Amino acid sequence: MVKLVKRIIAMAAALPLAVGLSAAVAQADTIRIALAETPSDELAAFFVALDRAKANGLDYEWTAFSDEELAIQAVLSGQMDIGFGTPYAAMQRSKAPVRIIFQLSKLKFFPVTTKKYSKLEDLDGEPILLHSRGGGTDSIANVIEDKAGITFGERSYVPGSANRVVALVAGQADATIIDLSNKNKVMRQHADKFNVLPMFDVEASDEALFANLDWIKANEEQVQIFVNALLSVWQEMNADPMAIKRETNPDGPIGQLPKEILDSLDNFYAEAVEGGLYDANGGGRKAAMADLEWYSNAGQLQGDMSTLKVEDFWYMAPLDAAMN
Repeated sequence: MVKLVKRIIAMAAALPLAVGLSAAVAQADTIRIALAETPSDELAAFFVALDRAKANGLDYEWTAFSDEELAIQAVLSGQMDIGFGTPYAAMQRSKAPVRIIFQLSKLKFFPVTTKKYSKLEDLDGEPILLHSRGGGTDSIANVIEDKAGITFGERSYVPGSANRVVALVAGQADATIIDLSNKNKVMRQHADKFNVLPMFDVEASDEALFANLDWIKANEEQVQIFVNALLSVWQEMNADPMAIKRETNPDGPIGQLPKEILDSLDNFYAEAVEGGLYDANGGGRKAAMADLEWYSNAGQLQGDMSTLKVEDFWYMAPLDAAMN
């Protein structure tokens, strides 16, 4: 049996933020991709795009890190080439010219709690379970605090919405923030035990693809193949969510997931597309502006919003070329 993952690295300590400049600007024979979690139904569309890019000449390898922060730092350090995440704070404080090139998904997340809570204000001082420190759910928690006038108690981190659902159902947590699919699953199966708290709408990025700008320009052809593949899959997925399961490689990392997950892929992507999780055009300038506003409000970007420039955080050339 083909191994589920090529490499999974769980790191106890963060990688240094210093960028290995020689690694960052060198032309790569093989693109090294830093995933922020192990393969799951949420990554099925991404792996379909990888297969499509490979068919068009892209040579790649991927590593699953234990959380988003480590994936971000692996790119900042030059140990990996392209990463998953929304590294706005890291981009602003790092001297590395890191830029986002594609929005993978939006921040469509929901506060789900036991019945002891019925509104966001009830969570004042209460512990909450989130995905990763500095990631999308962390930023949602920050904005909830600001909008609801509350302060959460202890924040604990468990990567993966499905894993946080397990903790919730097992009674190991009373409040968490989970994605659209898992929220729907919880309410189908356990509506008598849990509440989905009323939540404001969010259009900012949850996961995005980013890399060092110098590396992007040194590997322009490979990056373009990658973005072209992503855009084509995202557009097809929005037109027909069932395409992802049809095109999933049965011998790849997604094809080896448990049968119950594979059987639910059609439903997962149908709900995700209906819920607006994936932008058919890869986000682009609309996503970039939403991100700057959101992550400023979330406290992950410093300075007045009017002084922030899209070009300091996004590099649009590959997406613009793919759209034309």
